[in-house]
Amino acid sequence: MGSQEVSTVDWQGKHVTVAGLGVSGIPAARALHERGALVTVVNDGDDERARAQAAELEALGITVRLGDGATLPPSTELVVTAPGWQPDKPLFLAAAEAGVDIWGDVELAWRLRGTNGREAAPWLAVTGTNGKTTTVRMLASILEAAGLRTAAVGNIGVSLLDAVLGEQEYDVLAVELSSYQLHWAPSPRAHSAAVLNLAPDHLDWHGSMEAYAADKGRVYEGNTVACVYNAADPATEDLVREADVEEGCRAIGFTLGPPGPSQLGVVDGILVDRAFVKNRQKQAQELAEVSDVNPPAPHNIANALAAAALARAFGVEPAAVRDGLRAFRPDAHRIEHVADIGEVAYVDDSKATNTHATEASLAAYDSIVWIAGGLAKGATFDELVTGAAKRLRGVVLMGADRALIHEALTRHAPEVPVVDLDRTDTGAMSEAVEHAARLARPGDTVLLAPACASMDMFTNYNKRGEAFADAVRARAGTSA
Repeated sequence: MGSQEVSTVDWQGKHVTVAGLGVSGIPAARALHERGALVTVVNDGDDERARAQAAELEALGITVRLGDGATLPPSTELVVTAPGWQPDKPLFLAAAEAGVDIWGDVELAWRLRGTNGREAAPWLAVTGTNGKTTTVRMLASILEAAGLRTAAVGNIGVSLLDAVLGEQEYDVLAVELSSYQLHWAPSPRAHSAAVLNLAPDHLDWHGSMEAYAADKGRVYEGNTVACVYNAADPATEDLVREADVEEGCRAIGFTLGPPGPSQLGVVDGILVDRAFVKNRQKQAQELAEVSDVNPPAPHNIANALAAAALARAFGVEPAAVRDGLRAFRPDAHRIEHVADIGEVAYVDDSKATNTHATEASLAAYDSIVWIAGGLAKGATFDELVTGAAKRLRGVVLMGADRALIHEALTRHAPEVPVVDLDRTDTGAMSEAVEHAARLARPGDTVLLAPACASMDMFTNYNKRGEAFADAVRARAGTSA
């Protein structure tokens, strides 16, 4: 693994504060406690679920402090934080003032890998504003098709700590990393990594686009074989140039057009590799057909090319790329076809929670009735609407910040009919689907791609997508 040697820390008696209960906090507290650390867990919330989680940890001898995540416990020598906690929290400011290191769950997993007597598996890492989960799951499918022991882990919902400390042995891990996780992870060194794209997102957390991009760029630090970038997004290539990588590590681009040397791309409906071939100046290796990608929308083909590039960097044969892509099934609420009613397609892309994801979603269809709105998270919509205006048959808006999208439509697509639903209850989705159906014509796609977060109306984007699918299926039942 080159410079990726396993790190050793003497945890016995070390005072560690774990910030946050939940998917990352509980495994971190358990793992540190098992290694002899004196663990205190602090958590902002003090609800019934938190109290139940606290009771389980306290039964092991771990101290838990609920309702106070702001104060740094005395004697703290290290803070391990859940990725979502903002850097300006008083706890972290106090830690910085005291000279106490702050690690995220990814940093801890990196430091603990290989400490359970099993060889540390190399990481193939993926980050970007959109497409991370799909790309990582595609990558895992390709690696499995190659006969490798692997798992899709990280921000995808499977704890990295569980992966590196569990009983299962892996040949390689497909790791999804968010900007939050990368912010608190100075040490990880991937075998190869990809930044899929960069667009404004989570700027309230990072403070600026520059800080957000810098955190994303950490994924390239110390790469040993390949830094994979998006040839259509120069900012990703800039991050490769700025990265401090191992000698011999290569920059590998992916493009939806014909690839140049050291790139993967598309020629006549074929995904081809001009990076991992003997003579990349003159040769290209066929990997798969565009029709092997599910669904074959442009941004999803880009995801497939990025996954293929990482797999090829790890030495995977072309046939496994094809077989892995064919076997892959996308997660729910990601350009998911729900039904066809009266020659109108209904598609759920509730996962499109920002403008960049929605831009890609809108680009996949020619004539669209767009259902949008929710919490804008500080986003603006002029560029999105300008790019999509010619594709829009009509728009149905709902949610707290729908006026921002409506204003952009008025400025840049005044001829497009807009239905503005003045309600933010969950039942609004059924009405939205009814209005969209009236606007649609045969051959159109009714597309839920909100460009906004869901929490003003729904628990999460999954619930929003389920409400859309339920409303469509109800309509399909009445139209049958």
